[in-house]
Amino acid sequence: MDQQKTTPSTLQTPMVGPISNPTSAAQALLNNPGAAQALINNPGAAAQALLGNRGATQQPFLNNPGVAQQHMGVPGVGQQHMGVPGVGQQHMGVPGAGQQHMGVPGIGQQHIGVPGASHASISKPGTALALKMSPSDSRALIRGDRGSMLSMSDDNVMMNQILATHAPDGREFDVRPLLYLVEDILNRATQHVDFLVKGTLAQAELEERAQQANHIAMLEALTFTIDRIACELSYKALGGSDVHATTTAIFNLLSSYAWDAKLVLSLSAFALNYGEFWLLAQIYSTNQLARSMALLKQLPTLLEHTTPLKPRFDALNNLIRTMMDVTRCVVQFKELPSMYISPDAPALATAMTLIPTAVYWTIRSMVACASQISSLTSMGHEFGISTTESWELSTLAHKLRNIYEHLTKQLNVCYQYIDERRDVETYQMLLNLFDPNVLHIDNMRVLKALIYAKDDKLPLLDGSTKREVSLDVLRRKSVLLLISSLEFSSDELAILEQIYNDSRIHATRLESQYEVVWIPIVDRSITPLPKETQAKFENLLSTMPWYSVKDPLVIEKPVIRFIKEVWHFRNKPILVVLDPQGKVVSPNAIHMMWIWGSTAFPFTSMREEALWREETWRLDLLVDGIDPVILNWIKEGKYIFLYGGGNIEWVRRFTAQARSVATASRIPLEMVYVGRSNKREQVKKVTAIINAEKLGYAWQDQAMVWFFWTRLESMLFSKIQLGRADDQDPMMQQIKKLLSYDRDGGWAVLSQGSNIVVNGHSTTILPTLGGYDEWSVNVAEKGFDMSFKEYHDKLHDVTPPCCRFEFPTTIKIPENMRCPECLRVMEKYNTFLCCHDEQGIPGSLF
Repeated sequence: MDQQKTTPSTLQTPMVGPISNPTSAAQALLNNPGAAQALINNPGAAAQALLGNRGATQQPFLNNPGVAQQHMGVPGVGQQHMGVPGVGQQHMGVPGAGQQHMGVPGIGQQHIGVPGASHASISKPGTALALKMSPSDSRALIRGDRGSMLSMSDDNVMMNQILATHAPDGREFDVRPLLYLVEDILNRATQHVDFLVKGTLAQAELEERAQQANHIAMLEALTFTIDRIACELSYKALGGSDVHATTTAIFNLLSSYAWDAKLVLSLSAFALNYGEFWLLAQIYSTNQLARSMALLKQLPTLLEHTTPLKPRFDALNNLIRTMMDVTRCVVQFKELPSMYISPDAPALATAMTLIPTAVYWTIRSMVACASQISSLTSMGHEFGISTTESWELSTLAHKLRNIYEHLTKQLNVCYQYIDERRDVETYQMLLNLFDPNVLHIDNMRVLKALIYAKDDKLPLLDGSTKREVSLDVLRRKSVLLLISSLEFSSDELAILEQIYNDSRIHATRLESQYEVVWIPIVDRSITPLPKETQAKFENLLSTMPWYSVKDPLVIEKPVIRFIKEVWHFRNKPILVVLDPQGKVVSPNAIHMMWIWGSTAFPFTSMREEALWREETWRLDLLVDGIDPVILNWIKEGKYIFLYGGGNIEWVRRFTAQARSVATASRIPLEMVYVGRSNKREQVKKVTAIINAEKLGYAWQDQAMVWFFWTRLESMLFSKIQLGRADDQDPMMQQIKKLLSYDRDGGWAVLSQGSNIVVNGHSTTILPTLGGYDEWSVNVAEKGFDMSFKEYHDKLHDVTPPCCRFEFPTTIKIPENMRCPECLRVMEKYNTFLCCHDEQGIPGSLF
């Protein structure tokens, strides 16, 4: 489009054409300031000229850069300090168009007497004033607002004015659907400077929400209010009204609404104007209608100066995003569930006193943003080059950001308070669900409470197919809940998998259905999970052959509390068994699994009791399922020394004397070193020396060592779980002795076949072997095993070794325990222990 430079001669051209022609009237007005006087004498003709044809009024401004220029040498339209009366002068003696305090009705007055120039309570500044306002005039208005913002030191006075407008009528409506639309508009609009488009919701989801009947009805009811606010924002911005006054006017329009509704409705109105601005910018190059409208708004000129305008738009976008943040925060306060938090809760009460201030400054920021956009579209890109207005927006953004951060802090405290109340409620619900006296139709209610209560996603992963499944796959089945941390050794997993597979054969034979579900327990105080933790979880998940919870964070805090406090989970894996109705039939079947394997199926406490009744103190119980070599020795009826300890000198002396006694007695003797329950590296060193010096047979696989001690410890904890740890049966006393001996020095168990002859500490075993000459005389009469036992027991009765048990905090510690030697109640101490073994025995209980 060709542009002609404005000259003094063109400005002095007399007005021609009939006044009834609005186009001619507007053209004459723009091209000749002297013609304004004629229009002043005829207000009706003036309004007709301007309102009848906005295009004719604005087109010369678009076609002629000379119009409204600030620094022209020749007096022209829009100059502030002219000697000749003209359009737009603020301090002139002769009444003219655009004056705010003039006795004669004129173009641009806020309370004009011409019908149609204003309506309702919204004052519309004249189009001529908007078009003829110079950049310096707008800057003066904005600086005036800045002065009023900073000079109003008494915030109480200002807020009292705002609070006086607040008169809610009790109507409530859900602002969320409207906020979703507004966020989508503003998020897309604020990205256009960087040529990005990014929405809050997926488009399909947004449209689906917007089309819901109740949302449509709500929007229809609020459209008029939103339009009125949009008009107030745009026309007051064009007229250069005081920002505080405009903000107060908007509060007057919204007096009957709650604070969150005031904010969302105002933001909706702002989004209409700002969204339209950027919509035209997006499509004007491809749509002729949009192009024509864009020309009226000078968008092509603005977009040609993107680089110098970018700081201005960055400041605008930063403020708009902060406005959205505050709005979301205020809405979140409104959405807090009243059943968990009351208005008098300290954090909420503090926030409620700040929310009116937050709403005021957010709406005031909208007015400031609207003024900036109006200035850009009405006065061109030159207005946007100044950094003064960017500073103004940044100041508002800084103030609003401080308010937002304070609100967010209080909101987080409120959420924490609500979470605590919900957690208490959930924990109590779990206690009620697992009450032994409560009956359920099936196990679904229990499983949903433990794992995941919602139906919006599939919480389980099938280990065999690697497909996500719902909890329905567990309906009316016996369920074994394998609960563990992420410190799950491959040895444990391999043995559990073998037991699981064997047990499924038992289940098929008995026509019983059961499933295992792995529930991983992680530290929920750190979310999302650290990369290392997430990687460890995913690695474990890939190895699980059964069902697993696919996301450890779906296990809620009160569930973890219940598992720890009621089921006594610490760090070691536990296996809680639920029957098809969700009732706990074993609080931890992991011990009976380690002891008896698949024979313990269906892994109930009743089955555990029955298995113990069938057991006796024999070598098979100690080594069953671990080493077939020892089982063959048992079948052959050989004498067997099972021994352990970490002192290599004890090992050398013991094996040498045992071999000497066996030779002298001519008995078939085998010896096997089974290590210790801890100090893994030390056990490896001892095993290596045994191999090198050919001292005897030793387990080379550390998994065998781990499983031996895990089974032995499980025997103790199985009894503790059943409340039978201090039963006066010889078998339990011997198990406790062996565990105690392991904590202090070496030990040995002598058996003939499966029959255990002696279970002794190194302090009695070595003297017994050394005293062979004394008791060997009884071998012919009493036999080797009885002669050995009698001599050993005499030494034991003289100086019985001290007994001690060290329980880590990762398991349930019994209140008291009797000594397996003298049956007195043992003293309890707190012990700090370090075995200098970083790896330790995997899964060791001690």
